[in-house]
Amino acid sequence: MTSEYDFRVLPQVAANEQSLRQYIAEEKGLDVRTITHLRILRKSIDARQRTIFVNLKVRVYINEMPEDDAYQHTFYPDVSDSPQVIVVGAGPGGLFAALKLIELGLRPIVLERGKDVHERKKDLSMITKTQQVDGESNYCFGEGGAGAYSDGKLYTRSKKRGNSEKILHVFCQHGASTNILADAHPHIGTDKLPRVIENMRNTILRCGGEVHFQTKMTRLIIEHDTVVGVEAENYQLSTLNPHLSFKGPVILATGHSARDVYRYLAEAKIEIEAKGIAVGVRLEHPSLLIDQIQYHNKQGRGKYLPAAEYSFVTQVDGRGVYSFCMCPGGFVIPAATDKQQIVVNGMSPSNRGGQWSNSGMVVEVRAEDIAGNDALRVMTFQEQLEKDCWQQGNRKQTAPAQRMADFVNKRLSYDLPKSSYAPGLISSPLHFWMPEMITKRLQEGFKYFGKHAHGFLTNDAVMIGVETRTSSPVRIIRDNETLMHVRIQGLFPCGEGAGYAGGIVSAGVDGERCAEMCAEYIKKGA
Repeated sequence: MTSEYDFRVLPQVAANEQSLRQYIAEEKGLDVRTITHLRILRKSIDARQRTIFVNLKVRVYINEMPEDDAYQHTFYPDVSDSPQVIVVGAGPGGLFAALKLIELGLRPIVLERGKDVHERKKDLSMITKTQQVDGESNYCFGEGGAGAYSDGKLYTRSKKRGNSEKILHVFCQHGASTNILADAHPHIGTDKLPRVIENMRNTILRCGGEVHFQTKMTRLIIEHDTVVGVEAENYQLSTLNPHLSFKGPVILATGHSARDVYRYLAEAKIEIEAKGIAVGVRLEHPSLLIDQIQYHNKQGRGKYLPAAEYSFVTQVDGRGVYSFCMCPGGFVIPAATDKQQIVVNGMSPSNRGGQWSNSGMVVEVRAEDIAGNDALRVMTFQEQLEKDCWQQGNRKQTAPAQRMADFVNKRLSYDLPKSSYAPGLISSPLHFWMPEMITKRLQEGFKYFGKHAHGFLTNDAVMIGVETRTSSPVRIIRDNETLMHVRIQGLFPCGEGAGYAGGIVSAGVDGERCAEMCAEYIKKGA
């Protein structure tokens, strides 16, 4: 027999299965010896009051064991002899598109400009050692995309575009902890996500698909307003003949940092439009301080609670100011994709046990805030800010930084606190050289957040510049029904890079939807 119950328990009860079994038995009048298994279906922390509670939805198994896994399996058939589809990009949009194509009986050919997830890690470590960025293998380019080394957060606010639960189940099937199915704010962790991504690649290969690394699309092959394939360069081949071509309809999932792709599309007169982004800084506090604030306890989170999260949002002069991609117990990373730019992001391991917590603190920038009508104008603004940041960082990956209260009071920070940012920080007056439409709103936003979370606005926190890659600055125009480009048949703009997603889960959902529409397109043409 199984029953499902909702409970509100203290953290020490939720943290220990035997304690939870005993609690359930007492609450429901059960013999604890008959409880043979528990499955947590939902879990969230309620920290609104001084006494912290954990909300649980639990499936209780009485005198029986589950007959199935906690996640739903997807069957992936052999597609070796099936029609092929070209998937450009091996981030979450591209990987989930490829897996869905296999599920639908089609053969994906995945082209990824960067390296596989393990080789890529070596290049990431070199950024700190050499202060140089590999333009094709970095925190944004490579297997797994920008999400592979940026915490692996799996929650999304979008519930209308597709089956987000399916995305979590596919992750579990490829090695992620089933905790992600229950947690209110699930995440896999930077230390565990690469292995999951590798397992997804192995599924693609085992079923007859292909994955080509260090292979960058250079142009679409278009005949009579129909995409019939792509041309690409492979950096592993002889320099005498690095050019390749791949035939088939194309799912274009290049990620939000592929500026060369946007420039190519603009030059090729393929319809795109400027899209709003959010711009700001990474704000880093001691994790103990965030725990103290969020859990209302001078001792911090204690033994049974996870590193505390926060989410802040307000409006200043008609634009949103908000926290973004909060990484409790994590660290700040250099996320530039080329020379002469500094971009920062955040990541954290699965245990979130680091001594700092960080979050993007950003201001909404709309397309109309940037003068002109060029479809690339928001991208140009974004790119220039990253170059300015590099100049302030002594033309290295040393990031310009300022203490939080100093920024609000327009003072230079004469020294900086210790930080997780490995390439190092340099004191800089962010309030002076960053765009005024950003700095003024951040200053007011910080004052507002400080009033609602006592201790948050402090000089113990450091702002690190700049956070710019929050989303794509360009949208590739597609038809709402078919998800194909509005004019060109056989081209399916996909995921964050196309302007239709905002994180791992939403990109995965969009990848699946594009695969479904591509299958319909192939079926109609058969």
